[in-house]
Amino acid sequence: MALNGVSQLCHDITRLWLQLKMLTDDILQREDGPFAAEIGHELQKQFAILPGGRGMNGNPIIVFPEFPDFSELEEEEVQNVLSYLSSIPSVAASGVGFNLVIDRRLDRWAAVRATLLRIAGSFPGNLHLVLVLRPTTLLQRTLSDFLFKYNRDEFKMKVVMLSSVTELHAYIDPGQLTTELGGTQEYCHDSWISHRTAIEAFALMVKTTAQTLQAFGTELAETELPNDAEATINLLHTHTLKKDKMKEDLQVALSQGGRLLECINEPLQTDPEYSMTYDELENLATVQRLLGQLDETQTAFDDFWERHHTKLEQCLQLRHFEKHFREVRPQLDVTSERLSGFSEVSVSPAHAEHVLRELSSHEDKACDVLDRALSLASEGDRLIENSHYAEDSIRPKCSELRGVCEEISSTLRNKKSLLLTALELHHALEKASRWCEDGIFLLASQPVDRCQSQDGAEAALQELERYLDTAPLHTLADRSAICCQYEAVLTTQLMDQVERVFQKQISVQEMFEKRRISLKKLAAKQTRPVQPVAPRPEVKSPLSSPNQERKERRYSADNAICKKVESPIHNGGTRHASLSEEEENLAVLRRHVMNELLETERAYVEELLCVLEGYAAEMDNPAMAHLIPSTLLSKKVVLFGNMSEIYQFHKRTFLKELEAYTDCPELVGRCFLERMKDLQIYEAYCQNKPRSESLWRQCSDCAFFQECQKKLEHKLGLDSYLLKPVQRITKYQLLLKELLKYSKGCDGCDDLQEALSSILGILKAVNDSMHLIAITGYEGNLSELGRLLMQGSFSVWTEHKKGHAKVKDLARFKPMQRHLFLHQKALLFCKRREENGEGYEKAPSYSFKHSLSMSAVGFTENAKGDNKKFEIWCNSRDEVFIVQAPTPEIKTAWVNEIRKVLTQQLKACRDASQQKSSDSVFPSPNSNNTSISLSPFRSSGQKNQKKQEEKKAETSMMSDSSSSPKHKGWNKASLSVDASEENDGYSSSEDPINSDAEDEGGRKLAPGKYTVVADCEKAGPQELSVKSGDMVQLIREGEEGQWFVKNLRSSKEGWVAAANLLSLISESKSSQSLSSSDGSVSGNLSTSSSCSETYTSFSDIKP
Repeated sequence: MALNGVSQLCHDITRLWLQLKMLTDDILQREDGPFAAEIGHELQKQFAILPGGRGMNGNPIIVFPEFPDFSELEEEEVQNVLSYLSSIPSVAASGVGFNLVIDRRLDRWAAVRATLLRIAGSFPGNLHLVLVLRPTTLLQRTLSDFLFKYNRDEFKMKVVMLSSVTELHAYIDPGQLTTELGGTQEYCHDSWISHRTAIEAFALMVKTTAQTLQAFGTELAETELPNDAEATINLLHTHTLKKDKMKEDLQVALSQGGRLLECINEPLQTDPEYSMTYDELENLATVQRLLGQLDETQTAFDDFWERHHTKLEQCLQLRHFEKHFREVRPQLDVTSERLSGFSEVSVSPAHAEHVLRELSSHEDKACDVLDRALSLASEGDRLIENSHYAEDSIRPKCSELRGVCEEISSTLRNKKSLLLTALELHHALEKASRWCEDGIFLLASQPVDRCQSQDGAEAALQELERYLDTAPLHTLADRSAICCQYEAVLTTQLMDQVERVFQKQISVQEMFEKRRISLKKLAAKQTRPVQPVAPRPEVKSPLSSPNQERKERRYSADNAICKKVESPIHNGGTRHASLSEEEENLAVLRRHVMNELLETERAYVEELLCVLEGYAAEMDNPAMAHLIPSTLLSKKVVLFGNMSEIYQFHKRTFLKELEAYTDCPELVGRCFLERMKDLQIYEAYCQNKPRSESLWRQCSDCAFFQECQKKLEHKLGLDSYLLKPVQRITKYQLLLKELLKYSKGCDGCDDLQEALSSILGILKAVNDSMHLIAITGYEGNLSELGRLLMQGSFSVWTEHKKGHAKVKDLARFKPMQRHLFLHQKALLFCKRREENGEGYEKAPSYSFKHSLSMSAVGFTENAKGDNKKFEIWCNSRDEVFIVQAPTPEIKTAWVNEIRKVLTQQLKACRDASQQKSSDSVFPSPNSNNTSISLSPFRSSGQKNQKKQEEKKAETSMMSDSSSSPKHKGWNKASLSVDASEENDGYSSSEDPINSDAEDEGGRKLAPGKYTVVADCEKAGPQELSVKSGDMVQLIREGEEGQWFVKNLRSSKEGWVAAANLLSLISESKSSQSLSSSDGSVSGNLSTSSSCSETYTSFSDIKP
């Protein structure tokens, strides 16, 4: 339907509405004038009437009957009645002028005069003639005749004084006058008022209905079509309700007009000879015209509504079509994308059959989508056939759907055809290979003793001939024909297989030819007996049949058997195959494990795709939105984690790379090593698993999951499939262990071992991360603590030796149960708390209790003679943690890991120091007789060192410090490592970095950049003050042992005494001074020959 048809109908309705308006305006001439219903009381007084008669020239006649109280009427009453009566006749009749008949025969002249004056001043219309029936009494008639002549001019209108009714008939035909005036016209004032009220009410109703109809028609014509189906349905419902209301109003107006017409025609029904007045005839014609216009308007409106309704229904059909198109089109894209992911290249019959099964399964799903798409295209064709207004929009979509469906169907057919062709080639290769293997087995199984006689040789020769006769049925005849026939599917790998089979056929035929020659010689001429030697069937297990071994050896990467097998009878001896039976068995087992890896990988990828398409994608499907509970809204990432990322990695990358190692499974470790970084995506998935499990438990019974499971025809719920990634990452290490067991001595053995270790490392990282996310109460950022090295549960005792108390914690006779997390930069102590619930909700949580910075800790390997205990301490053993491991092995592992951390810190210190030692001299802050121990290793044999030595060292340090009173005790702080009472250590004489007082005394300062390790206030105006941590530059040496120094932090310059500088600075390249971030000095690593048990940490280096 063309839209211009609706527009034309809208114009027709507007035209009809204007006609109705003109008709009703004729009836209701004065928009602001009174209506009969409004002035009914005044009209009932009957002081002026409009009986409907006409004068000689068609003048409307208004009669003023006898009304003695006319002078007492309110001016407003007279004005309203006269205005109303003068508005009733048509405009044409009113234009001729009114004739007024004033009956005052029983009144006095004064009243007549007053009436004329009042009428002259208040009559609103055009007056043609005023006829007055003067008083009939002698006195009043005489007065009126006399006074009228003198007062004529003041009336300002044409007045004729009449003495009788007979004189009146000379001006107006008696047929136009009522019986009271000697006429023949029947007039009932009550009926007249009733008719006028009904006519005006009907006209007003028609006018209101016409206005409403016009407004509704305009609204329909100007309505913009919605863009979605729901809005279209609502609009259609709203317009239908308005249409029904309009139809009801039209029916009411038509019904009322019909009744009014009957009332007007009632006198004719009673008396067929009744003659209607001019006003009655006008009323009849007006009502008939209104009814005709209403009926025509109703017909036009019905036609307009029918077309508008059709337009809205077509709009709704279009919106449904577009909605279904938006749903089907992405499904076609997904189907096409999945189809493009199917490889038409196969590496083995099993692979080809697997891909064919997957393709057939995908074909079933694709057919459903294609059926929906083609059905939608047919629906679009039906809309076009029905003259839909949006034909230009529907037709391209139908063409697009059919084009995509045809493309998918064609691709599906081509891939299926190629796979079937490849499978046919694989079967031909398999058949030829089987024939070769059976031939080799036949050669190897012929008994030698039987061949020594002429009959035996002839029988063996016939057996070979019979077997060779079967070659045309089983072998490949022409290499070029094979290449031509299977050109579409011949890949490099498949071509290699073809070449190997042809090479194998040639080798077997050569073996048969050599055997035939030998047997023919034996059959033709007998030689001396040869000691029978039973040959070993090449690469055959004595317990297995040829068919069984054929399945295991088929498509092996090692094709040596095709090239190196020779006749077991040569010069009277036997030769063995190039591969031993054990090696071949291992190769078979490797292939078996590899096949399991590939089969399970393909199944895993397919399962992930099912979950993503059948569950995750459906959460965004508007058609399923009503089934999704509120707790699941916007929680797709929580429920599925990064499963989509895992799927994309395995589908696009990992599976294809694994398939490349089908023929060399012992080398598959390289694939794992190359993709080890990508496999770390499983850590994020496992970290999210508790949240996913919790959300699943809240929503597992909802209708959404049940509907999805029903569509997928899964026997297991979604939770089983959400566990697949966790199961898969653990499955890899099992398969790698199997491959490693069967690959000893192979080229890829080391790669397999490294891959297994890396996978186990990922599993450990995943397990550790699961524990880390359960830590609560830690205010810092766990990621800033470095990599998590170890974690486990221990029994812990705490000893505090701070100040004068030196007492152990009360209630520490019973150990605390703590879960320790060893990071690269800190050691966390947490309390394990078991949670109630099921699955991941039952996983423990850890309440953070304490942490130790690894830059400020030391530890003792063996504590209190228990091989399961070790000590961790800090702050010069002010606080000591005695840790008991569950087993000695766990304790040893932890001790080794902590030692490794401390050793790495030492190495970092040394590397930083050695980089800057080439152009600097490190000044010694100590006196010649003082040696400060900076060793982190403390021999347990030194714990009995006497306190006198400790006090002596402390006294010596204090005396040295007093020589520089203006800088704070850097040296004293350096003794904090050794000053504890129960850890009396000593500095190893073999420590290459230990301070040597004699060497330090002769060192000199040199220009360069240094870091200040102590505060020093200036003693004079030209001197420079520095603070610990400032970076200073020594510029030049002056007189009297002064150095000109620049503070690089404050940019100030000044002089500093050289004696002070020796104890204030440490060059950034020196390894002699290791300053911690809090100003204390920690030690460096000593390689003492004694058995060290106690270790301290390494602080940060200040350059």
